[in-house]
Amino acid sequence: MTGYFTRPGRRRGRRLFRYMLGTLVVLSAIWIAGLIWFVAQVPSGGVGTLNRTDAIVVLTGGTGRLDTGLRLLENGLAKQLFVSGVARNVDVSALLRVAQRKPDELACCISVGYQADDTAGNARETAIWVGERGFKSIRLVTASYHMPRSLVEFRRALPDLNIMPHPVYPPQFKRDRWWLWPGTAALLTSEFNKYMLARLGISGGSLVNRDKRP
Repeated sequence: MTGYFTRPGRRRGRRLFRYMLGTLVVLSAIWIAGLIWFVAQVPSGGVGTLNRTDAIVVLTGGTGRLDTGLRLLENGLAKQLFVSGVARNVDVSALLRVAQRKPDELACCISVGYQADDTAGNARETAIWVGERGFKSIRLVTASYHMPRSLVEFRRALPDLNIMPHPVYPPQFKRDRWWLWPGTAALLTSEFNKYMLARLGISGGSLVNRDKRP
């Protein structure tokens, strides 16, 4: 008798399990398709047009970003350079020494921001800096894999600004056949998840006073 009364419960349990498994499979397939789409949005080469903008904005945190921004400034592609997300103990002279530039040659044209703790913070402190100067266009310098999320945050914070992407291609980032490189695959997976949160308007922390390395 006991087995008779428990069979309906077991059938319901199996149906629930199949439903949950099917839902998991569907969601996994959607997530994988989204990841593949996202990777296709990551720049794979080139920097686009080299038209002048009012300013160059560099987001700290990756190889080659600062050097690229300084080179663009030296080449006259903007009149001001803003470096967002700099550690509080690092000033413009220190940045230039790290980049092996002479401080007296470029310091007059460079500003740094100390308040950004994440990409959304980069966008907010850049919006303040741009607004104070009345700039209408910027060239945004960050890593290629970071560019899609950066554009989401910057276009939200600066909807009327002309933003020209200028991706940097770190040598350790293997865009082609990325699934064969565990480090690149993990990085792209993380960026995709953060990108989706950014699209939903969910960012990391707000602007806080926190040390970051240039």
